[in-house]
Amino acid sequence: MSRPISLTLKENVCVHDLVAITALGGTEPRVDSLGGVTCTETPEVALASVAARMGQEINATKALAKLIDAPAPEVGRWAGTTVTAFWVGQDQWMAEAPFDSHEDLAAQVKATVEDAASVTEQTDAWARFDLSGEGIKAVLELLCQLDLRKFDEGSAARCSIHHVGCFVLCRSPEMVSLYGPRSSAGSLHHAIVTAMRSVQ
Repeated sequence: MSRPISLTLKENVCVHDLVAITALGGTEPRVDSLGGVTCTETPEVALASVAARMGQEINATKALAKLIDAPAPEVGRWAGTTVTAFWVGQDQWMAEAPFDSHEDLAAQVKATVEDAASVTEQTDAWARFDLSGEGIKAVLELLCQLDLRKFDEGSAARCSIHHVGCFVLCRSPEMVSLYGPRSSAGSLHHAIVTAMRSVQ
């Protein structure tokens, strides 16, 4: 979560009063449940982009596989254990991990891939919402144009939701994660909740 700073003047000393907020502006993650589907704002995730450098594609792929303890994801897939990664483009991935244990994920990724890939901190650039429940496919049908017949566990896709470029990851038959730009978190959340109301 981002940590905005407010300043208070006490006895001529500037004191920092740090307050952590989510992408939707709350001090606690937002949770909405409608018609058997739950949408949970999931802020405690560390993210880092990984882009193989020219001529280093094989080395970058091997290094990423070592980092996530699984083969590097191919087109339209995600994989991993504690640290996971999903495919975002040719020889490009997004690494994700729990924020509490991997606050410095970008540095950890860089230490593993070394000069084989370019790594960029992405934690505060994206907002994540997890959809769970038996009715998530009906919600997704209203949100995006994914072929849900082929969208199974381990799938990852880039698509547009409410005119916002997003990533959608199928964690299990009853859980899907949606990543959208943090700056559009409110619009994305509104679109999700509207779709949830529509399928009740």
